[in-house]
Amino acid sequence: MSHLLDSPADGIPTVAATPAAFQRAADQLAAGSGPFAIDTERASAFRYDDRAFLLQIRRAGSGTVLLDPEGGRDALTTALAPVLNNQGWIIHAAPSDLPCLAWLGLYPSAIFDTELAARMAGFDHPNLGAMLEELFDVELEKAYGDADWSARPIPAHQLAYAALDVELLLELGRKLADILAEGGKLDWANAEFAHIVDEHRCITAPPEPDWTSLRGIGSLRTPTQLAAARALWTHRDRQARARDIAPGKILANKALLEVARSLPRSEEALRRTRGFPRRRAGASQAWFTVLDTALRADPSTFPRPDRSLAPVPGKSTWSRDYPELWEVYQDIRAEIDALADDLVMQPETIIKTSAVRAAVWAALGEPRFSSDLAGTLSRAEDIPALLRDEDCRDWQIQLVTPILERALFR
Repeated sequence: MSHLLDSPADGIPTVAATPAAFQRAADQLAAGSGPFAIDTERASAFRYDDRAFLLQIRRAGSGTVLLDPEGGRDALTTALAPVLNNQGWIIHAAPSDLPCLAWLGLYPSAIFDTELAARMAGFDHPNLGAMLEELFDVELEKAYGDADWSARPIPAHQLAYAALDVELLLELGRKLADILAEGGKLDWANAEFAHIVDEHRCITAPPEPDWTSLRGIGSLRTPTQLAAARALWTHRDRQARARDIAPGKILANKALLEVARSLPRSEEALRRTRGFPRRRAGASQAWFTVLDTALRADPSTFPRPDRSLAPVPGKSTWSRDYPELWEVYQDIRAEIDALADDLVMQPETIIKTSAVRAAVWAALGEPRFSSDLAGTLSRAEDIPALLRDEDCRDWQIQLVTPILERALFR
């Protein structure tokens, strides 16, 4: 029977928040041995970006350190980089934490991602809490994952929660490595980990946001709607950046898109738009001014909808317009699903569906334009090169190539 783990074995570490404290924490970590267990707490639901507001690091012989980088990020980097960089890290769900660590100038030479390892080992619930309960019979408090980690001071119960996220991470990494090795999957996992490290190696700062990346922007069909969205997004981004708050707290994405889609012609109509913050004093006047100014601009400056075609048709277009090819694709997916069952893995871990669609379209599709992928795969021996272009690793290529050969070149 599992038991609740609600306090670190060595107590809650004092949070390092000054240059001198950062250096003491770095010295403490340097005195240990082996890989570093690392986690971060961020606050993108409250702040403008996804930077780290707390770092939790543990190492054998060092214990756990907690670091608050806000207000001293350069000093933290100066202290920690010589100790952490070019070392092995154990981290859970690495793609979510590595970017904010890279913004701090912190980069591993290798990682062991316990979330990905759990998925590759065949566990149905690879989240940290479930894995610790499954393998160590302990439960973690689940209440603070969505807390505002940018608020200061951080309450003691949240600090305990944060420290516990790395309390058993070293042991979890070792256990999962043994399980993967027993299943003949450790080399596959290491290839995935190396790929993740490579993807984050050149990151130095948060990506500059752009209005065209707004989720749902593809639902807007006219230049006028796009001009409205651009103006609304730009105004929101300027405010959010200046105030360091999450853009969605100023105007939610759904509300922004609804305003751009419906193009209200008065403040009253704007206030009635679904999701618009009616109770915020002066909001309707300010936002309507932004919208009205955008719509009065020269229409020749309005952005145009992106009508370009992808090298491979989307799923809905494919299944509707190319049913025979879609059937081939579905047959291949069924074989990959069967392989995944045999390996006790999820099909998406073995290969991305987009890579399979690319292979089928390249071999059997009908070219629609010069850069179309159709017709570029004419020999079975070229399948590995195509899959490599689709960002597949060698172990994935070795597993899937025989299935594609049988289906596409029999």
